[in-house]
Amino acid sequence: MHPLRSSVTVYWLDVFTRQAYFNVLAESVDYCRAEKGMELYAYCFMPSHVHFIFRSTKEQPMELLRDFKRHTAKKVIEAITDNPQESRKEWLLWMFERAGKKQGNISKYQFWQHHNKPIELWSEKVIKQKIDYIHNNPVASGFVTNVIDWK
Repeated sequence: MHPLRSSVTVYWLDVFTRQAYFNVLAESVDYCRAEKGMELYAYCFMPSHVHFIFRSTKEQPMELLRDFKRHTAKKVIEAITDNPQESRKEWLLWMFERAGKKQGNISKYQFWQHHNKPIELWSEKVIKQKIDYIHNNPVASGFVTNVIDWK
């Protein structure tokens, strides 16, 4: 099984517009690949969300994604808090806190939306279709005109 998983920031906030926050995602993926058994087949980091097609060698894809989301939320919020150039700092933190207050189980901030509905990809045709969708997402969103131009 190869799940397609998309994780979205609360309120679809464009957080991953700064290299430091983008780096948190990249480093977290590298860690999951090296230490958590993530076999990554396709991915795309967008300003407000990420897409993955992966397999968990430990047969625990939901646990892997839970840990990824928990870690990246903590690290991105720290990076925002510690970034003296972040002009949106107070607003972003307020939005994360506002989202957290809507949930009974959040102590302070909520970074990622809570829906966890991975799509299981069983056929080669569907896998190729989803890979094309993921890789073309920046073009379809108007960020670049050619897939190769996206980070």
